Amino acid sequence: MRVLAAMSGGVDSAVAAARLVAAGHDVTGVHLALSRTPLAYREGSRGCCSLEDSFDARRAADRIGIPFYVWDFSQRFAAEVIHPFVDEYRAGRTPNPCLRCNERIKFAAVLERGLDLGYDAVATGHYARLERTDGVTRMRRAVDPGKDQSYVLGVLNQDQLSHCLFPLGDSLKTEVRAEAADLGLSVADKPDSYDICFIPDGDTPGWLSDQLGEETGQFRDESGAVVGHHDGYHHFTIGQRRGLHLGTPAPDGKPRYVLDIQPVSNTVVVGPSEDLEVHRLEAIRPVWCSGTPDDAWRGKAQVRAHGTPVDARVELVDGGVRIDLDAALSGVAPGQAAVLYDDNLVVGSATICGTDRAGLDVAAALRGSEKGAA
Repeated sequence: MRVLAAMSGGVDSAVAAARLVAAGHDVTGVHLALSRTPLAYREGSRGCCSLEDSFDARRAADRIGIPFYVWDFSQRFAAEVIHPFVDEYRAGRTPNPCLRCNERIKFAAVLERGLDLGYDAVATGHYARLERTDGVTRMRRAVDPGKDQSYVLGVLNQDQLSHCLFPLGDSLKTEVRAEAADLGLSVADKPDSYDICFIPDGDTPGWLSDQLGEETGQFRDESGAVVGHHDGYHHFTIGQRRGLHLGTPAPDGKPRYVLDIQPVSNTVVVGPSEDLEVHRLEAIRPVWCSGTPDDAWRGKAQVRAHGTPVDARVELVDGGVRIDLDAALSGVAPGQAAVLYDDNLVVGSATICGTDRAGLDVAAALRGSEKGAA
């Protein structure tokens, strides 16, 4: 099989490529250049797309003995990942750019070009397992629960999964590092990447301020009373506690959390932690990994990459999904992805557009905001 191995410059993608070579596949390594100014992704970046990473990927490919190329996807990455990321924050939502990159770049743009060039599949170092039976490709959680990445792959459809290979899904991370050391790969002890690649210093609020500017807004409690001021709603996400710097303490002295974000009025609503509890999720744009499920079924819902899955009843409603949770989740924000499971099988995903937080009276806070503006 002719395989295009996406090599980020980390240990996982390097070992994935090496395993494919050992299995007898015809492998070509490719590193994705996602910035027009890669030097801006300085040495020491905690993402996966620095110039240093491209050098690490090339050295790994040379050690494995496979051809290696760098593909410039910076223009499409900006259009498909960075600009939507900014737009989502502008709208007061909380996006996950890694899911978007997997959906639109690694397993769409790269796969399209690879198929056009005669490759049969794209391989990555993601930790997830694939099963192919009766012409259907099914994705399951990885063996290593601490490294399972099925959540960020839950946006892939059946056609994309049918052309994917994840050689590390049955392995523990410790085994992968040991294998890299045995192969003489210089990345064997390289730390994992964990920041947004286009915000290499990890300062997301600062980066967003450069994109969206700053404008003084108000913190309000659920009654509409002003309890502080901020430099822009895009600095905050639902569930956030730190960095609020409120001028007025809560009557009971307990910490306040971000409960809601209102972009039009530049208002951030704050309140007690119990008002963050969510029992129902409404979601749109579902993607079904292995075919559309029944109109109503029971499974598990996960709303963060390493979040705890919660038992839930899932119902397909008007082209979207309604998810009734058996146990409450906290701090869920519109824009996050809900990935749905049947045991360890990934059924699909959808984008959260609404939640039911009975304790939150946004209308009261907005009325207070309107009075303040008047």
